[in-house]
Amino acid sequence: MAAIVTYLVIFTVISSALAYDPDMLQDLCVANTQAGIKVNGFTCKAEGNVTEADFFFDGLAKPGKVNNSVGSLVTGANVEKIPGLNTLGVSLSRIDYAPDGLNPPHTHPRATEMIFVLEGELDVGFITTANKLISKIVKKGEVFVFPRGLVHFQKNNGDNEASVIAAFNSQLPGTQSIAMTLFTSTPAVPDNVLTKAFQVGTKEIDKIKTKLAPKKS
Repeated sequence: MAAIVTYLVIFTVISSALAYDPDMLQDLCVANTQAGIKVNGFTCKAEGNVTEADFFFDGLAKPGKVNNSVGSLVTGANVEKIPGLNTLGVSLSRIDYAPDGLNPPHTHPRATEMIFVLEGELDVGFITTANKLISKIVKKGEVFVFPRGLVHFQKNNGDNEASVIAAFNSQLPGTQSIAMTLFTSTPAVPDNVLTKAFQVGTKEIDKIKTKLAPKKS
């Protein structure tokens, strides 16, 4: 019950803050993801075709299976999973961490993020535009906020698995992983840009690209 109350508080705070998504102009606008029309958001499904399934998602109920080199898994509950979120300006994610797992430095260009720790203990932090690190150890039942657009991370330094619920004031906050953005983009960022920015040689850049390249099935 305490966890449910905390989730409701998170939603109240996020949704009552200055919204970054456009305001809704009707009771609901369930996303019509099949329309093929590009707008700032999604066009509305015909109201006669709207059902309770458009507002339901059970994908955050259980821990996700973490099976990658960084040791974390993000499961989103955004408008792509819950069409009824279209125009409502909120979404959630569940993040699961293996022991020593990391949610690598990244940004959300369209939303502020607030996490609630379900299990475990995490080192979390964000970096301001003045290059100041704001960080803290957060434990089960505690909350931490990452301002919109700032680079941030979460690290599980414990010997046990950890998990959080993250709330966003956007139906689709977007995520840019710093390393993946710079080293695996298509087309690729030119090597001479990366070598100059990081003050390293081409061999080091190629080594990083190889490590981050998607695994071939």
